[in-house]
Amino acid sequence: MATPALRLGVNVDHVATLRNARAGARPDPVRAALLAIEAGADGITAHLREDRRHIRDEDMARLKAEISKPLNFEMAATSDMLRIALATKPHAACLVPERREELTTEGGLDVVGQHDALAPFIARLGEAGVRVSLFIAADPRQIEMAAKLRAPVIEIHTGAWCDAVVDGHAAKAESEWRRIVEGARLARSIGLEVHAGHGLDYATAEKIASLSEIVELNIGYFMIGEALFTGLAETVRAMRAAMDRGRKSAGSASSGKTQAGRA
Repeated sequence: MATPALRLGVNVDHVATLRNARAGARPDPVRAALLAIEAGADGITAHLREDRRHIRDEDMARLKAEISKPLNFEMAATSDMLRIALATKPHAACLVPERREELTTEGGLDVVGQHDALAPFIARLGEAGVRVSLFIAADPRQIEMAAKLRAPVIEIHTGAWCDAVVDGHAAKAESEWRRIVEGARLARSIGLEVHAGHGLDYATAEKIASLSEIVELNIGYFMIGEALFTGLAETVRAMRAAMDRGRKSAGSASSGKTQAGRA
């Protein structure tokens, strides 16, 4: 079986963070999204937080109107966000946990503990033709509940693994990596489409690209930071190249297993 293509979603939140530091209009996250697509991004991700700390309502409306690739609307499961998502009609909505005091999304959504509250959001968005994903840890209970809630997609939170890699904590990094590998396999085996994101850089993106079960990576903070030095287009191309190297190794491994099975 051929290894599925791996898509790159570029998160433009932190272009808006820089813009908002001066409360002006530049740099424009929509311009960044258009440039990322021109350089090879397969989609654009933006998180409209309740406190509007980076992306604003008008950004979401402009992204939907102006980009030529799918828009992934990250959102908390609140009535206000549901109203905006239904009005915007993005290609996809990724439900994420959100706390005002956090610097960034700290962990995965607890779909086991919040399944009753999440079920109507998933149903309403799905009825509107919006593809729902759930941003969760690579935990079997969370993955199985996502399937029971009829969410077609999960996005595995890779933050703990990436942090351990960057900090040089080899044992923790290996433990977290095994969780991701096993979680991706479980999710795919029960019919979920599997995405991943949070904290990924060139090296970790290349490694996780080797998992054939994962078909999309959503990456933002690292890429926007690198773009300060190399430019956004070059950063997108470099990330795409890293992912392609990882995917090629997945394809080679799959081919090797097939040939061994025929021997």
